[in-house]
Amino acid sequence: MTVADPVSASANSDYTDNVYSGKQDHRAQVCAILEQENAIPRHLIETEVAWFYDVLGLDDMYFMLESPTAVAGHITSLYGAQLSSVGQDNLVNVTFQSRHESGAVFIHNSVPGVSKTDGLHFEQMIDAEYLDISVPEKAYRVESYRSRGKVSKSLDASLRTYFVNTCDFVNPAPEGDAAADIAQVSDRTFLAKATPHVLDLYSGVIAKVLARTGPVIVSDELPSGGYRLVIGYRQRSTQGFYAAMSDLYHYYSMYSSRKYVEQFSNGVTIISLYLDLAKHAKKLAGSGSGSSATSSNASPVLSATAPQATIEECVAQIKKEASLLFCIPNTPFQTLFKTGELSVQEAVYAFAGWIFAQHFLNRLGSEYATLAEILDPTDATDIEVLAKLKKRLRQETFTRELVLDILLRHHELVKDLYAHFAHVHYVSSDAGSAVTKVADRLKADLHVSLSMTRLQDQKPLTSEELQLKIARVTTNAHDAMVMRALLDFNEHVLKTNFYQPTKVALSFRMDPGFLPAVEYPTKPYGLFLVIGNEFRGFHVRFQDVARGGIRIVRSRNAEAFSINQRTLFDENYSLASTQHRKNKDIPEGGSKGTILLNLNAQDRPFVAFEKYVDAILDLLLTGETPGIKNRLVDRLGRNEILFFGPDEGTAGYMDWASQHARKRGAPFWKAFTTGKSQTLGGIPHDTYGMTTRSVHQYVLGIIRQLGLDESACTKLQTGGPDGDLGSNEIKISHDRTTAIVDGSGVLYDPQGIDRTELERLAGERLMIQHFDSAKLGPQGFRVLVDDFQVTLPDGTQVQDGLSFRNGFHVNPLAAADFFVPCGGRPESIDINNVGQLFEADGSTRFKYVVEGANLFFTQDARLRLEKAGVHLFKDASANKGGVTSSSLEVLAALSLTDDEFGRLMCKQADGSLPAFYQEYVADVQTAIEANAAREFECLWAESKATGKPKCVLSDELSVAIVDLRKNLEATNLWDNVPLRRLIMLKALPARLLQEIGLDTILERVPLNYLKAIFGAYLASHFVYEYGTSPSQFGFFEFMSKFYAQAGAQ
Repeated sequence: MTVADPVSASANSDYTDNVYSGKQDHRAQVCAILEQENAIPRHLIETEVAWFYDVLGLDDMYFMLESPTAVAGHITSLYGAQLSSVGQDNLVNVTFQSRHESGAVFIHNSVPGVSKTDGLHFEQMIDAEYLDISVPEKAYRVESYRSRGKVSKSLDASLRTYFVNTCDFVNPAPEGDAAADIAQVSDRTFLAKATPHVLDLYSGVIAKVLARTGPVIVSDELPSGGYRLVIGYRQRSTQGFYAAMSDLYHYYSMYSSRKYVEQFSNGVTIISLYLDLAKHAKKLAGSGSGSSATSSNASPVLSATAPQATIEECVAQIKKEASLLFCIPNTPFQTLFKTGELSVQEAVYAFAGWIFAQHFLNRLGSEYATLAEILDPTDATDIEVLAKLKKRLRQETFTRELVLDILLRHHELVKDLYAHFAHVHYVSSDAGSAVTKVADRLKADLHVSLSMTRLQDQKPLTSEELQLKIARVTTNAHDAMVMRALLDFNEHVLKTNFYQPTKVALSFRMDPGFLPAVEYPTKPYGLFLVIGNEFRGFHVRFQDVARGGIRIVRSRNAEAFSINQRTLFDENYSLASTQHRKNKDIPEGGSKGTILLNLNAQDRPFVAFEKYVDAILDLLLTGETPGIKNRLVDRLGRNEILFFGPDEGTAGYMDWASQHARKRGAPFWKAFTTGKSQTLGGIPHDTYGMTTRSVHQYVLGIIRQLGLDESACTKLQTGGPDGDLGSNEIKISHDRTTAIVDGSGVLYDPQGIDRTELERLAGERLMIQHFDSAKLGPQGFRVLVDDFQVTLPDGTQVQDGLSFRNGFHVNPLAAADFFVPCGGRPESIDINNVGQLFEADGSTRFKYVVEGANLFFTQDARLRLEKAGVHLFKDASANKGGVTSSSLEVLAALSLTDDEFGRLMCKQADGSLPAFYQEYVADVQTAIEANAAREFECLWAESKATGKPKCVLSDELSVAIVDLRKNLEATNLWDNVPLRRLIMLKALPARLLQEIGLDTILERVPLNYLKAIFGAYLASHFVYEYGTSPSQFGFFEFMSKFYAQAGAQ
């Protein structure tokens, strides 16, 4: 590449102009080539070349990069296009593209201020092929220029050129202070062209990008009267953003004279846009069509009497809406946005509504509810009929494609629904009419959303009026249901970050009241919907103070994504419900979060997690920061705190979440996440086998009650030695494991898999693909997911390893005494395949099941197995060690000051763990084993006494404890000081009490949390001792012991 001659910077660009000293020689070569080719009449060659070089106004970079032969070809093509346009509305269509090893050149004709809706979209190509994939190891910068002249005399179209080149960083891997030094992190070409002013500007933007999660957007006025808009963000934190920004400023009839995309080796991208109003800049009135109740014009528009929008107003609005596009750069509603039929807010709102409708349309209907009431919920055949009907209705009634088609056809209704949404969540909730509120905001803030200012003329439709309009406008029941789903969405959003100036994903705190009881019998306490460019996600909790993990859901292919998308919320709801039952021994209720990665974002789980957490924090944190965080319209009316923990795919992210909450000023940052590293005071579940200690107590309980010899018992285990549960189950058990299924495949040996080799894999956290096959017996085998056409020792042919792995838990070879699922997808065994766990004579392949993995079995499958004589303990009882550990980790964070926490709970600089920490962990392990043993004995005794299935008793036990705890909170037992102190001394870890004393804990820990500890201890101990149906004097008898002890103190 030829380097630009160093000259002074243009006043409009702050970049040195590209001046090509060899331009005249280049021009002469082009003329010679054209004369030789004879494609243009000889007497016109000089005229065409002079126009191309002198009048059209292409930037000199074009001539630097393109060879004379290529330029001659472009001139010839343009000449031909002009000839072809004669008699065809003078339409000249020019598209050139040339890719080379280190970049590309793209050229097309462009009308200032107008987005292309057909043909090639070069900016989308640049996004997909160069910008979206840029990382410090290989990044691309872009320079784009608009020619000063027009393509033809009859058209207001110029040529837009794009020059893409690989970055050559001064310091490709900066560390420490160097990461913030623009002289080290920049591309060499950029440094050669940028003036000191732009270097200072970009340095400030980079510093802000590195300090926050979302985009940094600044603007300044240029001497020419135009504006420069500078947007900084982290590489790969958005996709398609470059092209989407063009659509945005075109929407406001602005155009760019030049654009730059600069990459930096510290992972920052900066886009600079040089903007001005297009000649055809429309007044913000009467420019569209439509029949919206809020205006007869396409949005966003002012009334016909409103003044024309100034460039300052347009730029301010673009800055506001850039964060929306950063979150969701591309939606299926993009074409309606490009043509001006929907504003960016309306398009993004429609996208959010589309997501909501996919998950929450009441697909089962009243007929299903009636059938569910008629059929017997304890009859396996009836349950199977309902399960199949439910699955079919959910898959076939409303597909994603059908919902989208309905919204696109009724986009005028979408505008009405958006206006209804916006008047609640954008406009101040102060007293006065909606019209007055908007007018007041316009006076107070010139930069109010231009999409909203049309609302000053006419009040939006009420919910009742929208219901009537939906019924009148839609042509069938399906269309009406979809549009009413968006109205349900509006009515149940309690707060949202939709209008926050800086955000990385959209978040909505929902009132769960819209959930149909027939599908979700227990109403959650709270529900969050989060939508990002890479994902969609939920967070569900069943109590105000609640705890649960955040799970990443991946999809192997399009079919898997479709299935995951359909079942995402149901899985989240079930996991949170299970967690709630599991949390019966601790102060916190149950919650769960899920993040479904989009099919094209399977390699960006951490980016999705960052955005999910940050977007939820937008709704948890109060206060305002000008330009960063505005005051939210809060229909909930109270502050909330969520507590996150690790789950599938997020175990390594908890440190970041805690520190990010701290950086954002969250007072609860220490307790925000559990499962943190020991450096931050976390108690890692896998290191100390916290979850396994609970699960294995049930295995030991069965062995103890039935007088079994553990070493003689065979076991099937799903979830391998690479996982938390799987590795610790191997380490802690002494059985004869015959089969292990994990992510890499199946390991099987009917004589028992070599224990020493298994323990080696568990110690190193390796999958079974690393097992030494030489240590398998003669009938043993290992089949990996990538294997094909494998012959097993018994002669069985395995066609492909993936299918064999996925179905091995129901394979006849999987028979064993114990089945301990330590991993696997939810509902791996349901009513449809549980029959495969039975032999021909009706006996079951497993005698004992301890469900370590969450939701591995459906309830109907559990019931069928227990009816056949299997001793089965479900996940809500067995898998609760982790939540106990997490709760006590939080207790330490709440009880200790920052200084004490750092000294007593955090790994020290020399790598050592404080003695307090190790002793506290031992207390946690003791509590886990004691709670699990108490519940096992209660379930065993209750099942023996009542004959009820243990999986039913497990739920009854949880409900009994949770309900009793809630009832206890309403009593005055807490006010009995001697009783309070006695119970807290019993409930709190001994080492914590020894370190700071009960009085200090009572002083520091929030009162509602202390009351929850008090209630949880009494409720769980009473139910474990007296069962789920105690006598009417049982609680009096139970409490009498404590009253006696409290009185004796």
